[in-house]
Amino acid sequence: MKIGAPKETFEGEARVAMTPESALQIQKLGHTCVIETGAGAMAGFSDKSYKDAGVEVVKTAAALWKAADVVVKVRQPSETESKRLRDGQTLISFFNPAANEAGMEAAKKAGARVIAMEMVPRISRAQKMDALSSMANIAGYRAVIEAGNNFGRFFTGQVTAAGKVPPAKVLVVGAGVAGLAAIGTATSLGAITYAFDVRPEVAEQVESMGAEFVFLDFEEEQADGSASGGYASVSSPEFREAQLAKFRELAPDIDIVITTALIPNREAPELWTEDMVAAMKPGSVIVDLAAEKGGNCKLTVMDEKIVTDNGVTIIGYTDFPSRMAAQASTLYSNNIRHMLFDLTPEKDGVIDHDMEDDVIRGATVTFDKEITFPPPPPKVAAIAAAPKKAAVPELTAEEKAAKEVADFKQQTKTQVTLIAVGAALLLAVGLVAPASFMQHFIVFVLSVFIGFQVIWGVAHSLHTPLMAVTNAISSIIILGALMQIGSGSFLVVLLAALAVFMTGINIFGGFLVTRRMLAMFQKS
Repeated sequence: MKIGAPKETFEGEARVAMTPESALQIQKLGHTCVIETGAGAMAGFSDKSYKDAGVEVVKTAAALWKAADVVVKVRQPSETESKRLRDGQTLISFFNPAANEAGMEAAKKAGARVIAMEMVPRISRAQKMDALSSMANIAGYRAVIEAGNNFGRFFTGQVTAAGKVPPAKVLVVGAGVAGLAAIGTATSLGAITYAFDVRPEVAEQVESMGAEFVFLDFEEEQADGSASGGYASVSSPEFREAQLAKFRELAPDIDIVITTALIPNREAPELWTEDMVAAMKPGSVIVDLAAEKGGNCKLTVMDEKIVTDNGVTIIGYTDFPSRMAAQASTLYSNNIRHMLFDLTPEKDGVIDHDMEDDVIRGATVTFDKEITFPPPPPKVAAIAAAPKKAAVPELTAEEKAAKEVADFKQQTKTQVTLIAVGAALLLAVGLVAPASFMQHFIVFVLSVFIGFQVIWGVAHSLHTPLMAVTNAISSIIILGALMQIGSGSFLVVLLAALAVFMTGINIFGGFLVTRRMLAMFQKS
């Protein structure tokens, strides 16, 4: 089938849904590719680069829509583009079905099949198609770059002959994909980074990236964020007041605020109020990634950059991914390519729109002249929620001491019992076995006991390095086996040969795994 990518008609949109590299991969699925002339120009992809990749270049959008069996786009189709849909044609694009009833009706009437990329279920198998995360990742990174471009100091602290420069203090509100990308970028640039999220379970992720998680002195039963596709739940009024109070406390000391709190098809919650902006220092910057839905900041103006009376710059751009068009196009086209991979299971150039597939069904908005939105919940939960543990009562100091004594006595009793049983078995074997055998057998038993005690106390993360030690032990075993392999007894030779074989596997396999582990920490 022909996979076609038209030039985006949305004003200022620089991304393209197909790159020359993704076109080469799509052709390996048995498809042919077609693109409208100039479609990739703003992202840095020339018509010549597409032709070199075997892509047919057509001159007009009308010709593209007529030629393509599957149309791939970035932005939601315009009214004119919706009219170009035809029976049996497939459209893969951001579609905003919850707020695009007219578009769904047009596709239904035309008999076209629409796959909305923002509707891809957030399950493990579908991560490679998660265009929302791909674009949010870029938006978070670009937000920090835009903030730095409008901030009058270094991010990192410096001590120079001309004076001392303190590090910038950055607060990221919301630790989703965009928030984590912003945290990573700000931290890598040397800023002191703080982060807040209504989901306390993301604190470990934040801290692992070198930022400090802002906790509230407030306890509330939070709804499971996975129920809404991994987004944070709406908080109670009491929690919101505690949250705003914390932000008011932080505002005078923060240089850069990046807000990312947004749930699809809902108005953005107001998190950074007018009095917080007034409390910030002159030269501070606010980047509002929720500007498209009203903004998390009270003063945000959509698609504009404003400067308040007290010198705070507020950035409300909504096209952060488009500002990095080449990178965004590459990631988005890969999401599209993976979707086409699932739609072409036989790699024969024939689209199989399998409505029994969780991912395809979840992303499908219209199919066979029927509106299939909203989709049923996937058979696999989007994000597995950990079962809530029952509260364990805190023990007093006396109870803790008594418990430790009881545990020690039980452990001692168990060890004494095992030693007694082992000694009895050893004595029983000694009564019937020759002295030469018993000498070797006692060494063997002691080796097993010592080895067990050593290995049992090693953390799981150190088991792989421990293989280097077992290699040395195996080399001693193989020496003993080689010395016995020349024995006149067939049974001894057989056992020695088996020992050499199995020990050889352990030695070479162990060194191979250890080498691969060490390679993970080496610079390429």
